[in-house]
Amino acid sequence: MNIRINEHTAVVAESSTLGDLAGIHKPGADVLILNGFPAAPDTRICEGDEVFLIRRGEQPTRDELEHLMAARHTPGVHARLKQAVVGIAGAGGLGSAVAVALARVGVGRLIIVDFDVVEPSNLNRQHYFIDQIGMFKVTALTDNLRRINPYVTVEPHTILLEPGNISGIFTDCPIIVEAFDRADMKAMLVNTVLEQLSGATVIAASGLAGYGPNNDIVTTKVAARLYLVGDGTSEARPGSGLMAPRVGIAAGHQANQVVRLILGEDAP
Repeated sequence: MNIRINEHTAVVAESSTLGDLAGIHKPGADVLILNGFPAAPDTRICEGDEVFLIRRGEQPTRDELEHLMAARHTPGVHARLKQAVVGIAGAGGLGSAVAVALARVGVGRLIIVDFDVVEPSNLNRQHYFIDQIGMFKVTALTDNLRRINPYVTVEPHTILLEPGNISGIFTDCPIIVEAFDRADMKAMLVNTVLEQLSGATVIAASGLAGYGPNNDIVTTKVAARLYLVGDGTSEARPGSGLMAPRVGIAAGHQANQVVRLILGEDAP
């Protein structure tokens, strides 16, 4: 019968188990994935199955990493993520967390823009390390993303976004994440994208300061090409600062909405 093993077509005996395939095709494999889920070595194989064989702790090649990610996302999903291009405006608490999530799921190309440098006060919620203080955020974030997934293409831009350069930088991006701190910059980015990039959808955020209830942060579709994440009210002020857990919840909402749009899901 015909199946696929690590993305290659193979003909196997009808009585084959996952353990049999591992012994033939990848001796020493100790993680066995069948149709996107871990399975036991004695699991029987059926016609058309997708099998991935992994040696735990082994440094994968580029092709092998693609296979492993495809295995965890289930067949067909990873290929669509790999082809996607996403813009991220801002590389602070939201933007850096969104970028990490999208790199981990294998989004193929990330265009990240921020003009600022890493400061000690950023480390309470942003995906940087103490030895990166003083580096441009996009440079530091690019380094970190390459350590997570070196096969994602990251395009860093160390500039201040303004109406005159947004369309040029994000021209290839059907999805753009707004990840600024300042309300005026948020409004500028959203308005400019909606006016100048007719094919682009924006995923913005507002209301995520402090440590309020988790479930107050929601994703809402507020216009045909605009989604808004947050509780809509909480803002940074004395006693209610920007903190990693709640910023992370909002970033997770944004990143998941990106994935939903890539995979053709329009609803929040």
